[in-house]
Parts: sequence; structure tokens; C-alpha cells
Amino acid sequence: MRGEYQQLVDEISATLGAPATLEDRDFGLIAFGAHGGEDDLELTMDPVRTRSILQRRSTAAVRAWFEAFGIARAHAPLRIPPDPAAGVFKGRICLPVRHRGVVYGYVWLLDDEQLAGLELGPPDTDPRVTQAMETAARIGALLAAEARAGAELGELLRDLLTARPAARETARDALREALGSAAEGPLALVAVAPWQLEDSEEQQGTEGPAALAARSGVAALCAVPDCLPGGGAALAALVRLRALGAPAAARAAADRLLHSPRATAGPGLAAAGIGGPRRGLAELPQAWAEALAAARAAGAERQLGPVAEWSAIGPYRVLTSLAAERAADPVVRPLLAPAHTELARTAEVYLDCAGQAGRAAAALGIHRQTLYYRLSRVEQLTGLDLDNGEDRLLLHMTLKAARLG
Repeated sequence: MRGEYQQLVDEISATLGAPATLEDRDFGLIAFGAHGGEDDLELTMDPVRTRSILQRRSTAAVRAWFEAFGIARAHAPLRIPPDPAAGVFKGRICLPVRHRGVVYGYVWLLDDEQLAGLELGPPDTDPRVTQAMETAARIGALLAAEARAGAELGELLRDLLTARPAARETARDALREALGSAAEGPLALVAVAPWQLEDSEEQQGTEGPAALAARSGVAALCAVPDCLPGGGAALAALVRLRALGAPAAARAAADRLLHSPRATAGPGLAAAGIGGPRRGLAELPQAWAEALAAARAAGAERQLGPVAEWSAIGPYRVLTSLAAERAADPVVRPLLAPAHTELARTAEVYLDCAGQAGRAAAALGIHRQTLYYRLSRVEQLTGLDLDNGEDRLLLHMTLKAARLG
């Protein structure tokens, strides 16, 4: 289907006599027209187009500039002026790609001298524009069909991951039939958390998980609501691997998904986790639990992320399995108060350094005597004895668990 998009973009380029670029609603690159001759010079003069083609995505500033002109609501072509502050040095002509009233993407052209005289709207719409919009509508129909197919796979994946044990076999059989031979190969589950759910009718079926799956190189995607402590949602991505010991495809997919606005729209930074690889679908619910745990760990300890594998999160494999009320030990709670943030960090770094005062003081950038003073304050607040191994273990694990929120 990707080849069909390229052919249709080439049709628009030929119709309008200028190279066109097709992006999905989330500004992810799908296809672009060939550049040649003087067009290469224009490519270098316009960093937005260069970035879109090389990195397959536009920046948040560029998105905000274009969206401010109502492209998500437009049903007809429109001109957008340049904005050097956002890196948009040349104006654009935007052809909205719609199907049955829903926007699925945009076709972009540089608004240069080649297109300066192009009449975009009535009463004197250029017939070339009419033809280009007809082609854009065909693109919209393809994107809509792709989104529907992706949505069905996503629903089956969600059913498997969230079903009660008694219903899992039915969900697994349905997903196996839909995936075909891919269901038997090496697979990994990626979790991206937190994930913003679709929040308007216009967004339904567009750059939600279904449309995102097609351009992220994954077998299936679904949003899983209420799967995080506090009721937040996460994204589940089923990724085909070359081999059980080769997670590169999962890491690449996780990195792409983390750049989605649904991963960056919330107040906190999203992180991704990768569950242990599996052959077949039988153990996917367990792999999903591992992926979620790894995502939470990556969010809590930024040095683990932004993408963490289950096998690499150490004590968080245990801590993420504990309910929040069980992980927050009462004797440590006074130390977790906002007024004692510095003391808590001091204690955690000291314990991370295996109780070696010199290393801890250097890591904190403080004098060793300052370290000892702070540790004595920690003992006073908690009643714990930092010379006692069990007390140190309790404090260390509770401080780590507190990061998970």
C-alpha cells in the first residue's frame, strides 16, 4: 500500500508541476515527490522540508504554525505564509486529505513562483487544483482503509492483553488468525506511557493507534486505558523481531512512538518499555506486564530510558509489581515530604554508591562532613539505622518505589 501512496503523490506532483509531500495527520512522512535540478536548491533552502524527508517528521513549532491556519478543519486547499521563527522559510500550499469528512493527512507543496498564479478556490479554481484534490481524496480513502484494518488488529490485541484468563484463548485465536504467519514468529511488546487517548470525534480513526501502526513498522497497536497507577493509559505495540535475541526492531519502534504528540501531550515525559521477547502469542499478557513495568521504570529513572528493556531495569522488576500503598513504608514517609527532597536524594545516592561516603559525596558535589550530617538527619526522620543492612535495604527500595509515583 505504501507504493500506492507514492504513485498518487507523483500524480499530484505531475498535475501541479511541483514536488509534493504527503504526511499523515500527525505530520509523519508517508511519501514525497522526486526533487531534481533547481528543486534541490529549494530543498536546502527550506529546513522544514529537509527535516520532514530526512527525519520523517516536523517539529512542534512547525506543527503549531501550520495548525494555526485551520488545516485540520479545512476541506479545500489553502495557502500558509512563511514563518522564519519556526523555520518555515517558504510558504506552503496545503491540500487536506480527507475521507467521509475526516482528515487523514496533508499534501504539501512549496508555494513558490511555479505555483504563484494557482487559484485555489472558487469562483476561478484552477482545474489542476480540482484534479489534485480528486487524487488527494483517493489517498484519503486508502488511509481510511488502512486505519480500519489497523483498528481491527488493535482491538484484537487489546482484547488479548486485557481479557480475563478464561477469555484469553478466544482472543488469542482471533489475533492469530488476523496476523497469519507473523503470529508464530519472534515478537516483542512495547509499552509507551503515559499515552493520551483520543479526545475528539475528529481525531477518531486518524492519528490514533490504528493509523500510527502503519508508519511505525509494527504488527498491531492499541491504546490500553486505566492500566497505570492512578488510571492513566498506555500504548501497546506488537513488534516483529528478526530473532528472539535481536530487539533492535522493538527499540526503533519505541523511539518512533515516543515522538508522537499523544506521547508528548501530557504534563510529564513519556517513556517506553520493552517486554521480554516471545515466540508466538501465548505469553503476550505476561510480556505486556513486563513492558509496562519497564516503561514505568524508564519514566522513574531517566538514566534507564527513554526506552528500557525489562531485562535491564534491575530492582524495578520487583518494585513495579507492588501496589503503591505496600511500597511506601510508613517509617520512610516523613523523608518523602517535599521539604526533605534534598535529604531523600542524598540518602538514595549514598545507597546507590553502596554506602561509600567518598563516592556519594563526589556524586552529590558536597563535602563528606555535609554528607554525614544529612545522613544523620535521615536517621532522625525515619528511625532507621544506616549501619544496619536490613534498614538500608528498606530505605533504598522505598526511595526507588517512590519514584514510580
